[in-house]
Amino acid sequence: MAHPRVTLDQWNALVAVVEAGGYARAAEQLSRSQSSVTYAVQQIQAQLGVQVFELEGRKARLTPTGEQLYQRARYLVAEAAALESASACLSLGWEAELRLAVEVIYPNRRLFDCLERFGQSAEHTRVEVVEAVLGHRSSLLEEGGIDIAIYGTVPTGYEGQHLMRVRFLLVAHPDHPLHQLGRAVTLRDLRQHRHLVVRETSPQRGHEPAVQTPRRWTVSHISTSIEAARGGHGFAWLPEELIRPDLDAGRLKPLPMRRGGERFADLYLVFGDREGAGPAAQRLAEVLLADARGTA
Repeated sequence: MAHPRVTLDQWNALVAVVEAGGYARAAEQLSRSQSSVTYAVQQIQAQLGVQVFELEGRKARLTPTGEQLYQRARYLVAEAAALESASACLSLGWEAELRLAVEVIYPNRRLFDCLERFGQSAEHTRVEVVEAVLGHRSSLLEEGGIDIAIYGTVPTGYEGQHLMRVRFLLVAHPDHPLHQLGRAVTLRDLRQHRHLVVRETSPQRGHEPAVQTPRRWTVSHISTSIEAARGGHGFAWLPEELIRPDLDAGRLKPLPMRRGGERFADLYLVFGDREGAGPAAQRLAEVLLADARGTA
């Protein structure tokens, strides 16, 4: 591998000259003498055999080659600064990567907002989101592959904090036959139509569908269930916050149940290893809890 002929310091001087609009201002910003900044740019030209600036009247402007060098040098300098920042974070114990397991009923809007805020504090920590359907996934925690989980229960042997309560509505497309009855819908009515069910991702599936019907479609993700209900293919229990745009737009409509047209599920924040949680995991937990409590 060839050793670079131009140093990072010299590239930094070039970027400073271009962005400051001259050698004098660049030297002031870099807290260096003007002659040292000028020499650094001259060394780039000498080492590479190119002309970076050309005179236009009394002003110097970038040549086409100089423009290309500046654009790549700016990226190089920014990457070097990011590397130093990441090294500083890692030296303080900030994790390089976090794995977050999330029940699919947790709203994506909230998740993305929280991850964005988390990134402002830990921009060098990568986050992998593992989506799970219904119930807790203690196996993932026990395998040590999850740093933080948002689950519907707190598995035995783990600590959890209540995060939020999710409201489910029994819904169908406005043109679905159940909406055309002209009266309150009963369980007997439901059994005559297709139930859209989301399958648990856990190998130990312990939840039976709330409504036992001979006609059922079972899907692997809640977004598929929402799309099927939106298309008029059946009725489903769906989280209100996830389908709010469809409710507002009239693509889905709550069924007028005689009894039990809504249900609730609690979500908990669970640490894979509470005592061993690093600063990044703790910060992400703080962001998630603050969002749930409306104090973000």
